[in-house]
Amino acid sequence: MSSSINMSSSQYYQRVCHLIEGDAFRMECLQALEQLALPQGYIGAGFLRNAIWDDLHGKKTSTPLNDVDVIYFDAHVLNTSFVSNISHTLNPSDSVNREREQDLAFQEQLNALLPGVNWQVKNQARMHVLHDHAPYKDCEDAISYWIERETCVAIALSTVNQFDILAPFGLAHNFKGQISINPKLPRYEIFNKRVTDKKWCDIWPQLKVVAPQA
Repeated sequence: MSSSINMSSSQYYQRVCHLIEGDAFRMECLQALEQLALPQGYIGAGFLRNAIWDDLHGKKTSTPLNDVDVIYFDAHVLNTSFVSNISHTLNPSDSVNREREQDLAFQEQLNALLPGVNWQVKNQARMHVLHDHAPYKDCEDAISYWIERETCVAIALSTVNQFDILAPFGLAHNFKGQISINPKLPRYEIFNKRVTDKKWCDIWPQLKVVAPQA
């Protein structure tokens, strides 16, 4: 595994820029997202995390993505009926259909722009309700609650710099070759299940799981 210890924040940023610029598929995804001009639109989770792990393992070709997770933040679609329905149902997913219409519309637009991709779009302005959290401030706040620290990253094209990267815990952890539980909201059972089900250590055998403390 290549070493990236003790790099500065700007060096991590530049390395990520280099990785993504050299990945034609990921650039196409980011360009498609840019055309939608979503409020705080980013691609998060494995899109960036896996690219870094591939690089650390010296992979010549990118590991295929199961999906491409698009996030955005639009508080205007929230309403009291959504909150009420979520609070009084055993299965929250049954009550979000109307609220998901906008997400699904964006997915269709992305499918038209770049077919063959398993686009998944979620408005992070409503995710706090599903998890019984206080309202999130923005996308960076929302992703800071994701299960693994290394998953809490997102990227978009930027008009100012090459890329706009969200990394509430910084990028250094992503280059350590490890999977670690989110210290902000540790969910041990979910963490362990995801590590097992997603077979990350089979795909990237040099990864080390930082054992969570219950």
